[in-house]
Amino acid sequence: MIFDSAALPSNAPTWPLTGPIPGPMGFFAPVMDYWIDAVQRSLLFLDVLRQRGNQYHVHIAKTAPHVLNYQVELVVDGRQLEQAVNYLLVKVIPPPGINVDPTLRPFVIVDPRAGHGPGIGGFKADSEIGVALKAGHPCYFIGFLPNPMPGQTIEDIARAEAIFLKKVIELHPEADGKPCVIGNCQAGWAIMMLAAIAPDLFGPIIIAGSPLSYWAGVHGQNPMRYSGGLVGGSWLTELTSDLGNGIFDGAWLVQNFENQNPANTLWTKQYNLYSKIDTEPKRYLDFERWWSGHVNLAAQEIQFIVDKLFIGNNLAAGRIETSDGKTIDLRNIRTPTVVFCSKGDNITPPQQALGWLLDLYESVDDIRAYGQTIVYTIHESIGHLGIFVSGGVAKKEHGQFSSNIDLIDVLPPGLYEAIFEPKTEMMAHRDLVADEWVMRCESRTLEDIRALGANSTADDRCFETADHVSKVNLALYRLFAQPLIRAFINPSLAETIRKSQPLRLQYDVLSDDNPLMPPLATIAEKIREYRRPIATDNPFIIMQEMVSEQIVAALDNWRVACETITERRFFAIYGSPALQAAFGIDRSDTHPFRKAPKSKLYDELRRIRITELKSQIPVGGLREATIRGLLYAGMARGSVDERGFEAVRRIRETYDTTPLPAFKSIVRQQFYMLLLDTESTLAAIPAMLPSDMDARKKALQIIKQVLSARGELSTEDKRRYQRVAALFGVEEDVEPQGSLTVVPMTRKETRKDVQTKTP
Repeated sequence: MIFDSAALPSNAPTWPLTGPIPGPMGFFAPVMDYWIDAVQRSLLFLDVLRQRGNQYHVHIAKTAPHVLNYQVELVVDGRQLEQAVNYLLVKVIPPPGINVDPTLRPFVIVDPRAGHGPGIGGFKADSEIGVALKAGHPCYFIGFLPNPMPGQTIEDIARAEAIFLKKVIELHPEADGKPCVIGNCQAGWAIMMLAAIAPDLFGPIIIAGSPLSYWAGVHGQNPMRYSGGLVGGSWLTELTSDLGNGIFDGAWLVQNFENQNPANTLWTKQYNLYSKIDTEPKRYLDFERWWSGHVNLAAQEIQFIVDKLFIGNNLAAGRIETSDGKTIDLRNIRTPTVVFCSKGDNITPPQQALGWLLDLYESVDDIRAYGQTIVYTIHESIGHLGIFVSGGVAKKEHGQFSSNIDLIDVLPPGLYEAIFEPKTEMMAHRDLVADEWVMRCESRTLEDIRALGANSTADDRCFETADHVSKVNLALYRLFAQPLIRAFINPSLAETIRKSQPLRLQYDVLSDDNPLMPPLATIAEKIREYRRPIATDNPFIIMQEMVSEQIVAALDNWRVACETITERRFFAIYGSPALQAAFGIDRSDTHPFRKAPKSKLYDELRRIRITELKSQIPVGGLREATIRGLLYAGMARGSVDERGFEAVRRIRETYDTTPLPAFKSIVRQQFYMLLLDTESTLAAIPAMLPSDMDARKKALQIIKQVLSARGELSTEDKRRYQRVAALFGVEEDVEPQGSLTVVPMTRKETRKDVQTKTP
């Protein structure tokens, strides 16, 4: 590119800020073009950072700063509760053109309080809130204010969230199920704890990027799990809270996240802005508004999180008790749990998101015995934040979870993996698929979870040693250092320390609070007025990209080297036989650490339940027999397709007004009977059927329609269907029907509307 001075207004600023280049440069034109462009980009880049600093100060000055992209109205203020907390329940107002169905279960999105402010679940139109609203569900949001209430604890927050959920249930008496609750990151383990204490408040639970098994991982990857041990335990957390006068600055948590990816923190994020300075600023500033909105935690909260969870790893082991003596056992959860994680997540890798299953259960039969349905999906590449903010993830995974939440809710107990396939023109019964993706839930075993990577007993022994060391160091700190530090810290000094935190300090330096920055706004305005971006084929632009790639590679290599050293140091220190012996850890003991204990009372209740189920095998009528036959015919597939469920939904809402919770109960009961005694359960079907042969044929046709919804039947499907047909006393052709002849409906039609249709 060569600038032409004649093409510019006579009053235009001159080179080098906006061009033109004085005189023909000939061979040196690409050099001068690149140099001018680089100067312009650099000044515009600094101006965006100045805007970021100003935006930061405006944002944190708000009473309730958030980044929600939706209008909301306050429902319950946690500060007004008997035990005040800084949490709020708000109702999301649907944007124009979006209608919600009051008979559909409400969605409640709980945002993570892990250093950043609230709103990430509704940061964009294509978000967790957005897809739930699009599917017709009423939406609520649980957020928080920047500063904790005096003395609030994690247990206080759990009580407040229980009150919030009760309020949502009260506001939706016509809903066909309890609220679906979505917890991101920190909020995920928090709602799992609450669901274990108060299971009756929950419908399906979706936890995204949420760690529940804190020691889990594989060697050579994601060494964040070692960080607590390498600083000597949680004494440093207590020190940070003491320096904050009882308040822990969430900016330190954000800095820990940034340290996990130095290439992105030190270069890629800033270079992406610099290289796309003409198009990137708005997106950059929108994201930074959330990323820089640091919030604080009470000392009691963060100490509980570090001691009980990240270092102690006590949650899945059932070693956490409430103040009234209740043990938090995740096996008490009675509603389906959906776990969404990613191989590209270096904060919550799949092992930490799913390893708790290995701590709690011996097999899938164990999961079924507790009546639990657990569905997981693993993204191949998306990062931790992408799980919450990526529009593509929202449209695909979160969109499918929202639109198929009733399918998940009626899945028989067990372990499943959710698989997503694109809808195609050649797909069988594509009219049963509402979106561009088809969700299929395939049966899995705990061996599939172990295949992701699991700790050896020797690994867990090292983490157990780190936990003991942490407790000793914390006790020593509290005895010798804490009294001195607390004697010197006052609110004014604590605020000065908080403002001096490196992440906070950069926003002060690069903002209009710095007298050197305001003049930059005038210069940047002139540059934008006469800006002429350099051609992308300029050889120096190509060289710049190559240099950037080399810098990223160098920083990634540095990260890998640091991670390798970190891992080796951790196992060298805490794998020491002498250190382990000092804390009474027996190296010959091969029993798993932190394994959740079995309950003798549960075993007795299980025996009673089995006896009760067997006594119910002959009980029921045509509806129970139809569900029983359908379950048996489809069990060999090992998967459930959303097309089959959509067919069931349409048929059920057209011909049967059984509420969803009751329908779910029937499905589960029939499934358990088939598991306990398949032959006796099938043999009881003829006695359950009416003498009306037309009714039998109609029921059998329903079974065939559902089975054929996903396409041609397999040989095993046909064999099982023929057996069911024989039990129904009907001779039937088992070839799939070309199209389903049920009343066409959409997900947004209400049950009242359905009842006005003529079958």
